[in-house]
Order: sequence, then structure tokens, then C-alpha cells
Amino acid sequence: MSQPFETLISDARAFYGELAQNNNRGWFTENKSRYETLLKKPAKLLLDTIAPKLGGLLDQTVTTKLFRANRDVRFSKDKTPYSTHLHMMWSPQGNGTQPVYFFGIAGEYVRTGAGLMNFDKAQQTAWRGWVSEREGDALQTRLDAAVSAGATYGKPELKRVPSPFGNDHPRAELLRRKSLVLWNDIGSKASSDLVGAIEQSFAQFEPVMDDLRTFL
Repeated sequence: MSQPFETLISDARAFYGELAQNNNRGWFTENKSRYETLLKKPAKLLLDTIAPKLGGLLDQTVTTKLFRANRDVRFSKDKTPYSTHLHMMWSPQGNGTQPVYFFGIAGEYVRTGAGLMNFDKAQQTAWRGWVSEREGDALQTRLDAAVSAGATYGKPELKRVPSPFGNDHPRAELLRRKSLVLWNDIGSKASSDLVGAIEQSFAQFEPVMDDLRTFL
């Protein structure tokens, strides 16, 4: 018996490949029923399937979000009206800010993610104090383990180590961060058990996410 998400990756890649060549309202209107049936409906089902599983792992209620097909082009030079990827998010509803969890499909990736997208001013100050101490060493150890298991994370946003810390600080790379998000390219092979692949990936992120929740 086939799984309900077995063709979601291939369907999304086919749809967005065509959309990239025809990114206009006329084409999307003609293919909207295809988007609704092959992408939006199974994506929402995937969100609802993962939410209680992730909630059980975290012992928290989890809310879901499917990102809109329409792009916000108000402040962008690129005025193409539609996104060429399928992105969704799970947000734990514990006390205060929590790391969030992602899944996305595009022509060039099938990817999970988890972390904090942007520190606010208070979090930024707290982050620097936190990672400058022993907690930073423990976090880096867990980040290294996540990378060894296949995860990646981007370069720091700041070019220089912020004062009063010196450039030779052992946690200089963490001090230069304004966010921390882990990513894992799970590939199209995940189609055979997409729920299992996402769950496994989120579990691999969890030691780092647990550290972030401690920081918050």
C-alpha cells in the first residue's frame, strides 16, 4: 500500500519546474487545481501528521504553517508573483520563544531544518553571554556531532567578533552569530517514508535544539 506522501516530492518538483518557466498569474490560475490537489492538500496532511509526533517528542503543543504560494513582492526587485518551492513549518508553543522546525521541497533540495531564525536585541545580548562561557563549548560539541551526522549550518552573520570579546576567543564563531539554524538535505529517497525521514532528521537536531531551549 502506497503512503499518502509518496509522490509529494516528485509532484512538487514537477510543478515548480514548470512554474519557474511560467511564473505568471495566467499559468498559475490554469494550474491552481493541480496545486491544490497534488501539493497543498498533502502538504497540510503532512503538517498534521508530523505535529503530534513532534509534540510528543518535545512534550509541547505544536502549531503548523504552510507558506503561501504568493510571494510578497512589495520590497523586492524580483516581481515574479509565485514562490518556486513548497515550505512548511512547525512551531512549538512552550513558554517564551522556541526553536521552530521546517520542511521544504524545491528543484534543488528536499530539506529539513530547525533553529532560531533571528535573535531579538535581548536574545542577542543573552546569547553572547551564554556562548562565551562553558555552555558555548557544550553547544559546539553538539553542533559538531550534528554535522558529523549529516547536518549543515550557515556562516555567522557578523564579520567581526563583537566587543568586549576578542578575536581570539575560543567561541568566536558562535559569538558572531545572529541566528542558528540546522539544515539536513534528506533527498528524494525520502519519498518512500517521508514522515519517517522527517522524524529522524528532527531527532538528530534535538540535542542542539535542547541547548537552544535552555538558552532561551
